[in-house]
Amino acid sequence: MLPGVPSVYLLRSSAQGLSALEAHLAERLAEQMSIQTGARPSPGEQRSWSRSIPQLRADLIDAGLGGVEMLLEYQLPLTSKRADVVLAGTHPRTGDPSYVVLELKQWSGASSFEDNDTLVRVDQYGDRGVLHPAVQVEGYVEHLADFTSALADQPHSLVGAAYLHNATDLAVEDLLARPATEHGRLFTGQRRSDFVDYLREHLATGSGADAADLLVRSATAPSRKLLAVAADEVQHREQFVLLDEQRAAYEHVLHAVHRARHANQKTAVIVTGGPGSGKSVIALSLMGQLSREGRTVMHATGSRSFTQTLRKVAGRRAPRVQKLFGYFNSFMTAEPNSLDCLILDEATACETSVNRYTRKELRAAGRPQVDELLSAARVPVFLLDEHQVVRPGERGTADDIAAHAEALGLRVERIALDQQFRCGGSRLYVE
Repeated sequence: MLPGVPSVYLLRSSAQGLSALEAHLAERLAEQMSIQTGARPSPGEQRSWSRSIPQLRADLIDAGLGGVEMLLEYQLPLTSKRADVVLAGTHPRTGDPSYVVLELKQWSGASSFEDNDTLVRVDQYGDRGVLHPAVQVEGYVEHLADFTSALADQPHSLVGAAYLHNATDLAVEDLLARPATEHGRLFTGQRRSDFVDYLREHLATGSGADAADLLVRSATAPSRKLLAVAADEVQHREQFVLLDEQRAAYEHVLHAVHRARHANQKTAVIVTGGPGSGKSVIALSLMGQLSREGRTVMHATGSRSFTQTLRKVAGRRAPRVQKLFGYFNSFMTAEPNSLDCLILDEATACETSVNRYTRKELRAAGRPQVDELLSAARVPVFLLDEHQVVRPGERGTADDIAAHAEALGLRVERIALDQQFRCGGSRLYVE
């Protein structure tokens, strides 16, 4: 979505008006998705629509909120990510525009992922940890606040919640243990009455059309840009809101670094995604967090221009920070596991290190560069675009990196940034 272009949703209706559309709701949404994106939803996606949205509509009607506007599959500004539903109305106490961002899950059960309160394990996703739904919706809310001009220009209320309408408290007790926040609460089907009260707390009876108009007509003005805040990101605090797979990838790496220290288990993390999918945002967020934790971390690329740009921006106020940004061939003689984490951006550029510029004593070893990079850190993180052309001699495909890592006995975790974490594993929102 470009600045100044209205927000995108697949369907807009009042809760009351949606009743007439329920019989063919999934088909209507699928048709709109095809028109807007050129892609068709998976069967799992359509099942989710046909089951979760009518349940939410019924809850709104029971809450006396039939006039509230429902924006279904609301596209977040400057990203291809979509929130399941954004409810628009007026706040019952202030009369200001009020918005509730909702993430709807059909999960009947879930548990914590290896005692991590940010990642969760759900049967249909196998052994892969996915983002806690309250953390997911929290990211959506913060992203909306950061990039929607109308919300910055006038008083408003903006909150978020995840609604697991098929789950009991016992089936997701690990998830409920995470403290609720204003931007990320969690409700189960067993807590339906609490959810209805929550809706009444933030939305008044009457039409939500004006509030919805304000939101969808808002200009898009990003409040944070990657290069403008890179220095503060590395040196001080978080500046970016990571969404869905971006946040999951970030948490997987942090978890792997902590596990490497405590369980002495080395892990290679491979993160794939196209241009604009957030790979460099993840890299800088990890640099900032791991530096704050006192971990030894470096960033490397095979591109001189990319590295020089990052050095110039990230080290603008503290030149020594520039030393954290290096090149792939800097690790030819690195001691094994000398770093806690090595972040390798544009990893498709991995090449065999031996060439005519290599010192004679190193040339004989002939070790592939990917092996050098895998050796250098307890947790090497490879960020790459699977569709980027790989030149002869390069070792940067995800499969090749994984094969080298497994041959060395490393645990391998792979995360795709263009994969939507929903039933059916729909790959509709390619960045």
